Amino acid sequence: MRNGRRRRRGHENFEKQLLGYRLTTAEIIYRMPDHQTLLQSYIWQEYDLAPKFPELHRFLDFWQKNLDGPIHQVRVASKQLISPIELQMVDREFRIN
Repeated sequence: MRNGRRRRRGHENFEKQLLGYRLTTAEIIYRMPDHQTLLQSYIWQEYDLAPKFPELHRFLDFWQKNLDGPIHQVRVASKQLISPIELQMVDREFRIN
């Protein structure tokens, strides 16, 4: 059952990439709830649509409504994993026998 879920998740991620989703990583720097002068780091990673990042915004809204540590800073990196194939025409042909 566990492998079936993992495979299904893999297919979902691949389908998202075909629809333009990018692997997005966010480093969320937040203040410790009991010690506001201390900063802590949390790494979030999911497939999301650049440049608006609706999944990240949904997560950050959840954070602000439900978690105690106020967000200090968010840094985002996004990479398109599947891209159109680049073709380059060549004027030679080599045969190897």
